[in-house]
Amino acid sequence: MDFWSRLIAGTSLAPGGSRGSSSNPEKRLARFKREYSQLLQTWRGTSNLSRDNEAADEIRGNIQDLMTILSDESRRPLPHPCIVFASSKQIYIPIGKIATTSYNEGIIREGVALFATLIDSEEENFVENDAFSKSLMNLLVRITGANSIRLSSETESEVVELSFNITTKIRLEPEVLPAWFAAQQRDETADGQDAHEKFTGKTQKEDFPLFYLLIDYIHHEGRIGDFARTGLLYIIEAASNSVTLEQWIVESDLATLMATGLGALYSQLSRKLVIDYPPGELPPSLALSDYAHPVETSEIVSSASPDFQSHMETFLSHLVFWQDVLNHCKSVEVKQTLLEHFQVIFLQQLLYPSLLESSDVDGGSSVAVLTYLRRILESLDHPDMIHLILHYLLALPDATPAPSGSRASISAARKRKSMDLATMMAVHIEVESTPALFNLVDLIQASLISESEQTKSVTLQLISVILRRHHKYAVTTLLWTSQLVPDGPQRTIGAYEKEMEFLLELAGSVGGEDNFDEVYENHVQDIMSALESHPCSITLIAPKSAGGTLKFPGSQASIPGAPRDLRPHTLRPEDPMLKKLLEILATFFTNSIETNFALVGVIVDLATCGFMRIEGWLLPEPSKYVYDEEEEDEEDPYLTSLGDAIDIEESAQIRVLRKMQRVPSWKKSKIPTFLTQLNTLIDQIQAYRSTVPRFEELLQQRRDAFSAASSTLATSIPIRHQPALSESSSRSTSPPRKSGFDSLAQRMFPELSTPSRSNSPRGRQSQDQQRSSGSGLSGGYGLATPTNNRQAPTSNTPSRDSSRAFSPSPLRDNEAALRAPGVPASQAAAFAAIDQSILARKVSLPVPNSEMPPIPFPDLRGGSDTVDEAKESKMEEVELEDTVQDADPIEERRMRKEVTISHVLTNVLILQEFVLEIAALVQVRAGLFGEVRFV
Repeated sequence: MDFWSRLIAGTSLAPGGSRGSSSNPEKRLARFKREYSQLLQTWRGTSNLSRDNEAADEIRGNIQDLMTILSDESRRPLPHPCIVFASSKQIYIPIGKIATTSYNEGIIREGVALFATLIDSEEENFVENDAFSKSLMNLLVRITGANSIRLSSETESEVVELSFNITTKIRLEPEVLPAWFAAQQRDETADGQDAHEKFTGKTQKEDFPLFYLLIDYIHHEGRIGDFARTGLLYIIEAASNSVTLEQWIVESDLATLMATGLGALYSQLSRKLVIDYPPGELPPSLALSDYAHPVETSEIVSSASPDFQSHMETFLSHLVFWQDVLNHCKSVEVKQTLLEHFQVIFLQQLLYPSLLESSDVDGGSSVAVLTYLRRILESLDHPDMIHLILHYLLALPDATPAPSGSRASISAARKRKSMDLATMMAVHIEVESTPALFNLVDLIQASLISESEQTKSVTLQLISVILRRHHKYAVTTLLWTSQLVPDGPQRTIGAYEKEMEFLLELAGSVGGEDNFDEVYENHVQDIMSALESHPCSITLIAPKSAGGTLKFPGSQASIPGAPRDLRPHTLRPEDPMLKKLLEILATFFTNSIETNFALVGVIVDLATCGFMRIEGWLLPEPSKYVYDEEEEDEEDPYLTSLGDAIDIEESAQIRVLRKMQRVPSWKKSKIPTFLTQLNTLIDQIQAYRSTVPRFEELLQQRRDAFSAASSTLATSIPIRHQPALSESSSRSTSPPRKSGFDSLAQRMFPELSTPSRSNSPRGRQSQDQQRSSGSGLSGGYGLATPTNNRQAPTSNTPSRDSSRAFSPSPLRDNEAALRAPGVPASQAAAFAAIDQSILARKVSLPVPNSEMPPIPFPDLRGGSDTVDEAKESKMEEVELEDTVQDADPIEERRMRKEVTISHVLTNVLILQEFVLEIAALVQVRAGLFGEVRFV
């Protein structure tokens, strides 16, 4: 009986004329017997029910009346003679036969409903009755089998829901299980063996038909799949109360069917993929760049395709179901059997071969498999599944397995299952390729130097997920690291202030009119949230018990061979991954927008782990500090001559404080390559500023355009992305904002919905996820942003050489007149056309140690300037050829690549936000992890 039926107990559902008979138990029973007798009479008098529609309708009405009487009686006070009659006469047996042989969906549906009504009555122990269970399962198996009629989704949903209700009874009342499950073959002759070793028979569907019925529906979507998966979880959970059921599940087809089903869903995903966005939903950052929609063919599928998204959602939901099964399973042997099949059938036979066979030159197979792997790692958090995937794909060494549980050896059933699996795999495999020859690290290293921007982008996204969620697996595989001694040199407060001053000055030198203090504060909060939620850092910041370090159950894999706990470490300068990241950073302004966002995410995620020290690769190494000779601190002879012990101790403390406050001088050879590259990028911005007409004005227009898009997205109002907005209109309509760059990262990859670093809508987005923003305190745990000898980036911050190089512009003198009221529309349109002409011009990276010729100011009058510009472009081409003729082919292509000025402007703003985020990272880490030494 359902909840609503109980709630309205005492209310009859029968027609008004039969209310009197319904309230009288004797009359109700007489009516029930009459309906049942008429049902049997009609059935026996019909030779072929599937062809006699009149008889089928009559029988359907009889069953419906019986169900109505039973349902009405169950809501009335005792006695319940109809339910007792149904149990004693076993009316469900003929009704089950009628529904089975009728091939009529109406009769089938009413028959299923009557069985459900009897179970819901919770009387006469129907759910524990062997005859009832056999009759019901015979009906359900027959109507869902291959030879049955095709049932509607509504009827299938009722069938699976009824099956789910039975598993709920089994879960709550373990004594119900024998009525639905009975192993047929057993060896009872072996004395002296425990119950685990006595089970030697092979499983059959007849032993537990309810189990296999649910397995057939676990891949379905909607309510049907939800009921089937949850019901199966309940059965697996019940195995902990039955040794026989546990061993039956081990030898059943559960693990094989789940693994092959997952593999089938993975195989449905397209072999070739391109990352794209639905029409009209292009993020502002891409709309205001050189983004071009990738080519989609019959073989190459777009990630924005509804069919692809549906297949991906189905695959990931089944993958999460695997995780749910392992979480609910309390049997060690069942869990190990599932994991073994997951590794052999899915990892070794499907996922790894797809990685091995992927190529960067066949139209997107590398993009596909790298994207799929990233989505898998983002969707899972079960430590055993994560361990199997990364341990195998990264070719980590195997460990000697330890005895599990109270028994030193696994059961005979488990041994047979493992042997059967190994035999099955040996038949299908002749030569097996293993990650020992080519692993995920090799694929990532090769993809990072790809000429395809999409390949680089998705590779960086995958790296970021591994670093952010599974950092300990990357330490000895993706990264070359060095362990740090506990009492090694530590950064001083003077060095910290120097670093913060350098980074904030870099961000400020980009220029722009914005509330940078508020933008920077947002970055501080974002970084605070990311650091506090990092899985590696929680042991560093969580309060420790009196007994020692913290232990977090469930965070470690139960399978032998998991990486050991992290220790303080840092990147080695020769790390290949770091070198490739710096190479991509060197071409920042000509990279695609997706690549730059993914690159920013990797670098920040690399520095987010609390055990990863950022000195040496991101900041100067403390052991290599160099101070000017005049700053060498000398002992105060006056305090020394006093001779008092307290005074001498105070003198020593003052000297240490002064020593920690000294600012080291940054020698060129001592500065990390990362900071040097950032400095080079800022110099390139100055080169663009000196050659591009109206660079400052166009940059501010771009900033205002993003601000307007961010505000519009926040209020859920559609926006039409324009290549550029006029300075007057954009500034007048842009409301105050938290960050002028929010919408860029928030809308990077809307088609790949995955968990983010936190739940806040504000902040930086890492790859395809929304930027996360924490609710943590700002300011870095008591360590304030340094203010000595530095200037925060504001609208008045000068350029790095204190003199902005404005290119000649006949428009500059007329800007005030353009903003004044009453400007003719034709003049405003002319200025807008000039801006569009400038934005469409293409430029390459500035050539080192050479001056870029200024871009001529566009002349809208047309005519002679076209020939002059062509000549000038040809001269620049010859000059560039002379510059790079001795360079290697890759470097030559890098320098020759051209993008529009509009694309450069967007990347300039991304770089500015990136530098601010690095500054926030340095500040928050210093306070949260105590990385700065004051005394």
